[in-house]
Order: sequence, then C-alpha cells, then structure tokens
Amino acid sequence: MNEAELKAYLAASGAFLDGHFLLSSGLHSPNYVQCAQALKDPVWAGRMGAELVKLWKGPKPDIVLAPAMGGLMIGHEVARAFGLEFIFSERENNVMTLRRGFSLEKGARVIIVEDVFTTGKSTLETAKVVEQCGAQVIGAMSVINRMGEKTLPFPSVSLLKLALTVMPPETCMLCRTGLPVVKPGSRKF
Repeated sequence: MNEAELKAYLAASGAFLDGHFLLSSGLHSPNYVQCAQALKDPVWAGRMGAELVKLWKGPKPDIVLAPAMGGLMIGHEVARAFGLEFIFSERENNVMTLRRGFSLEKGARVIIVEDVFTTGKSTLETAKVVEQCGAQVIGAMSVINRMGEKTLPFPSVSLLKLALTVMPPETCMLCRTGLPVVKPGSRKF
C-alpha cells in the first residue's frame, strides 16, 4: 500500500471532511479525518493493520492495546496481523483505565494503536495505564499522524502523515464567518 493509494481510499471512503471542526486539543480546523469511515471496510482495515505491522521495526509486542473509541478497529487488525491478543482501554470518570476484565502482565511488551495521532493525549494516557500495570510500552502505531513536529516518547509508525490547518478559537477565520463548529471526535472535554 503506497501513500497515494491510501489517500485515494480515504477520500473515497468519506474519511476526509471539510467544514469547521473543534479538535480535542481545543483548536479549530477546516479539515478533519474521520478514520471510522475508512475502517468500516474490513478488507481495508485488515490491509491497514498488516501495513502497520510491516512498518514496525522494533521488537514484537506481547499484546496490542488501543484506547477506545478510535483505536478499536485498527488495534484489532494490528493484533490480527501480529497474531496477538487485543485489549482496549477506556475512560471511566474521565480517567483512562482497563475495564471489562482486561489486564496486562507485569513486564509485558505493549504496542499502543490509534486511528489518528492528533495531540498524542490518548496515547500518553494509555501509556500511563500500561506503566501502572508494570508493563512496558515499546511503541505506538496509527493510520494517520497529524501531530506535526510533536513526537511521542517512544518509537512510533504511521501509514500517513498529514499537516492539516489548525487555529486557536480566538483567531479562527471560520468562527468569524459564522460557520457553526462541529465536534466530531469521541473525547469529551
């Protein structure tokens, strides 16, 4: 899978959105990537998971962990490609945690999988859960990385890097035009 093929699929799937969006960072953007639209096709989701595993040059993890909601589908597909179990973290009272009987063995090597790296907040919150369990984050993966120059404190790979426009609300041109702002993500502020 090359970058042009992935971009064409993302566009055809309806994953690339134009409008006025409120990002989880609090910033505004005229663009948004709704990866759920791309991951709804199980064949493509499987291909993306397998491609992420091919990109990974680090040690093989013992388990794959993804934060809910965005990482669920791609995390499952990465785990399938690695031949590993998959679990997910979720927020309870606004704190990322393992629920539903999920746990991590002490010393387990964990790879965190997301649909989109935007600020890195969910990935870092999930890494904290891993550390609290006595396990080790060996890296992270995403379909799309729109973090810009920001990096995570562990190795990471992404299928596609996108530099999308972001603006603070106080200088947002779209706010000035009166275009209503939409919050498309799953995180509550």
